[in-house]
Amino acid sequence: MKHGVLITNLGTPDAPTAKAIRVYLKEFLSDIRVVDAPRWLWFFVLKVILAIRPSRVAEGYRAVWTEAGSPLLTISRSQQQALQKAFGDNAAVSLGMRYGNPSIGSALDELMAAGVEQITVLPLYPQYSATTTASTFDAVADWSKQQRALPTIKFIRDYYQNDAWSVALANSVLEHWQNQGRGDKLLMSFHGIPQRYCELGDPYYQQCLATAEQLASTLNLKDEEWAISFQSRVGREPWLQPYTDETLKQWGSEGLATVDVICPGFSADCLETLEEIQQENAEYFTEAGGKSLRYITALNTRDDHIQALKNIIETA
Repeated sequence: MKHGVLITNLGTPDAPTAKAIRVYLKEFLSDIRVVDAPRWLWFFVLKVILAIRPSRVAEGYRAVWTEAGSPLLTISRSQQQALQKAFGDNAAVSLGMRYGNPSIGSALDELMAAGVEQITVLPLYPQYSATTTASTFDAVADWSKQQRALPTIKFIRDYYQNDAWSVALANSVLEHWQNQGRGDKLLMSFHGIPQRYCELGDPYYQQCLATAEQLASTLNLKDEEWAISFQSRVGREPWLQPYTDETLKQWGSEGLATVDVICPGFSADCLETLEEIQQENAEYFTEAGGKSLRYITALNTRDDHIQALKNIIETA
């Protein structure tokens, strides 16, 4: 039986332009897993958002865009290639994005064309959320509806408890400290979701907290030497707290000099890490009185990260 591996991530616009971002945001924000408002109401709200937000978001994308394109897509492609090299002839590895290109459907078609009979799907979100992981499952299910002969599909729900991944995460912090010295405090910033989603049963918050506590334990940090926070909130309803931006503003005003920030929920650097944390939130911190915010890059294509992902797939 020939094996296939599908790795997925959230996605990215095709270009850092308002036009391309409008197309991307329309697909993203139309997903009921992401925004669960009544469709008739959301239809009108979305029209307003798509008229205003793309031009604002384009500025952020331009700040992180490279000659090779979107950082998220570039890094994800490199992860795919590294995993393919690690598996060799034992598996075919493909990349699909939940929104934008390459789509999950096209990636699955690619695997089927390679003759695979069994596919393992690994959404590159260490912690499960219905807004990300479950939405990926929806996309795989939608593709499955169009197939006559279905392959065997195994779906990896989360991997925040995987030992190899936890070690890779801790190693990235230790190497950062070795190269730049240790900051006054370590902030673990995760992408936020509406608080209501967790109250309805989404286990994301508990998994983020468990991830943070495990990392703090591995690094032998005292309670006062680290904190957890949540970034990227939009809209007026309460999201998971404490908020990253408000935490950093408070720390800056309290005289904290140097803060190290890691984002354990992101497998690859993207707009939310490179622009929101490394640039925007760094400014919040220094403007409030802090001296330096130092972002610890995502695991990206680190050797120990690729080996951890391979281990997660093989275990499944």
